[in-house]
Amino acid sequence: MNKELLRELCLINGTSGDEDKVREYIISKIKNYCEYRIDPLGNIIAYKKGINRAKNKVMVSAHMDEVGMIVTSVRPDGTLTLSAVGGIDPRVAAGRPVSVGEKGISGVIGSKAVHNMTSEEKNTAPKFGSIYADIGAESKEEAEKYVMPGDRVYFRSEFCISMDGFVSGKAIDDRFGCTAMIEMIQSELPYDCFFTFVVQEEVGLRGSRTAAFTVDPDLAIVLESTTAADIPLASGEKRCCELGKGAVVSYMDRSTIYDKELYRLSKQIAAENNIGWQTKSMVAGGNDSGAIHISNGGVRTIAISAPCRYLHSPVCAARLSDLEDCEKLAAAMLEKMCQL
Repeated sequence: MNKELLRELCLINGTSGDEDKVREYIISKIKNYCEYRIDPLGNIIAYKKGINRAKNKVMVSAHMDEVGMIVTSVRPDGTLTLSAVGGIDPRVAAGRPVSVGEKGISGVIGSKAVHNMTSEEKNTAPKFGSIYADIGAESKEEAEKYVMPGDRVYFRSEFCISMDGFVSGKAIDDRFGCTAMIEMIQSELPYDCFFTFVVQEEVGLRGSRTAAFTVDPDLAIVLESTTAADIPLASGEKRCCELGKGAVVSYMDRSTIYDKELYRLSKQIAAENNIGWQTKSMVAGGNDSGAIHISNGGVRTIAISAPCRYLHSPVCAARLSDLEDCEKLAAAMLEKMCQL
């Protein structure tokens, strides 16, 4: 795993519908290694020639967008009302530093002061209607000089790698998948393959739906990040998957029942190549597979996911060893799937 590439991708802001800077960065890294085009929705559809022609048309996909927030109005006092873009729990937002709008105005997420709360409010989780962004403006007129409804709001977060390979930062979901695909495109592949860097996964798998329709693959690999709950107070199946145990390959989630043969093949390949492999102990979550596998006449699909703690928060946490296992498994599966 190219750690510097991952760091640079994670630090770029690009929530659903605002992926432009992420797309520009990715293009700068792949343009000399493949053919590519951008579709009307903003997906990158790339074609990489391999050493041999593939028997099957295989598509590898990852999404460019991250979760974030959007300004919905400017209040008379200069604070900004917000709505989530993607699945953000408001509890992880309060008190966090943020960047607002194209100019990157610094702000902080505020909420009602504890001493002003009723007993019921103190015992109730905050909602987006009760939190706001404070950029230090003293009035609506002053705030509107810098921001307007529709501007995106991003968490400000550092990207860190510890000595033992622990990675933390925003947007590991799914800049990890984008990193892995860039590295695959930059390498020599045994077979021809399509790669799609897609938009708007976090708001309903929208980009993957159109990309899969365009490519019309026989088989697909989705590279993702998925929730790990190997934390205190979680036990048994509630831990879902764990950091340090390798790539996560699901048999079913809330949007997809995965191809049985590909699921079993992934476990076999992992065992033969000493690649860390685990499955999820709960049927939960979902990813772009949900749109891809029912595209056109149907697409045999597998998702290979990196286990990640604190997903959809300002600071996600993962292990480099798991990310590398995902890359190795994806490369091995791609070679097999091209020949099935």
